[in-house]
Amino acid sequence: MAGVAAAGVAAVTFSLVPGNGGSAEAGSTSQSKPASASQVAWSSTTDGSQASAVHAIIAKQHTSAVSSAAKAPASDKTKAEADAKAKAAAKAKAEAKAKADAKKRAKTAASRSATRKPVYANNLDGWIRESLAIMKKHGIPGSYNGIHRNIIRESSGNPKAINLWDINAQNGIPSKGLLQVIPPTFKTYHVKGTPNDIYNPVSNIVAACNYAADKYGSMDNVNSAY
Repeated sequence: MAGVAAAGVAAVTFSLVPGNGGSAEAGSTSQSKPASASQVAWSSTTDGSQASAVHAIIAKQHTSAVSSAAKAPASDKTKAEADAKAKAAAKAKAEAKAKADAKKRAKTAASRSATRKPVYANNLDGWIRESLAIMKKHGIPGSYNGIHRNIIRESSGNPKAINLWDINAQNGIPSKGLLQVIPPTFKTYHVKGTPNDIYNPVSNIVAACNYAADKYGSMDNVNSAY
């Protein structure tokens, strides 16, 4: 803008130089040829037009520069705000995705855990271990050794064992199963979630341990007929 102003001043100055190209220097004895009326009139008119045009250009460029300077900060601010909003939106989206992924993983893990049930062997060891897992859920005390010891004494590990000679048999309620439980006791102490079958090895063990916990504190405390 300063360059344009200088050019304008130069243009104005140039237009004021006499049309005849002569000059009057201090101390000179020669006389310059006076400019004609037409030359003066033309120079005056031309100088005025040029000056007005230059001032108009300067004013326009000044206004444009001021306007651009005023708009630049606003434009930069708007761009910065837009960038900040975009970053915030991207961050929020990433956090939401991370939460959704974590929730999905937790759900999948829970589903796998629920569907992956323990598999117990269909033998005395497996029956005792499965019974212990059920007893734990129901807060029934007892240990592997205590249960195993009483089973061997009562039925030698035969889930179909039945006593047909003791007092219970004489009364029509013979002892049955691994831990030789009589039907009324099995009915009273049967644990929900196990088959309602006195000969089912797991049902028999859990019901007998439930009864022993009530009467003796635990099957571990039983060392003879009970």
